[in-house]
Amino acid sequence: MLHSRGYAADLFPAQWAALRYFSRAPVSQRTASELARFQGLANGPVSRTVRTLVQKGLLAKAAEQPKGRAELLELTSAGRTMLEQDPTLALEEVISELGIPEQECFARSLELIVRRLSVLR
Repeated sequence: MLHSRGYAADLFPAQWAALRYFSRAPVSQRTASELARFQGLANGPVSRTVRTLVQKGLLAKAAEQPKGRAELLELTSAGRTMLEQDPTLALEEVISELGIPEQECFARSLELIVRRLSVLR
């Protein structure tokens, strides 16, 4: 159900993930290559995702660029507005409605799942 919600507002899940990344990453790490590194993916597909978000007007080249480095990107106002429709907000709301013991149990379970999955890589 959560995965199918990821196809919202004419964006694919990878595009939502990229928008979230660029909204939260430190300014110096807001590049396509840093996004690829963060996600553990190849640069090619991530670059295509970023290029699509730029074409849609949701990302743009940052006004100030460091010399000799990868191109810094930033969310546009349209990108920030789009994140207000982020399909994961519904999940965040449901989790926030859980009691503290249930939230802590959920967090421990997710940490365990992530650790076990990282061993499978």
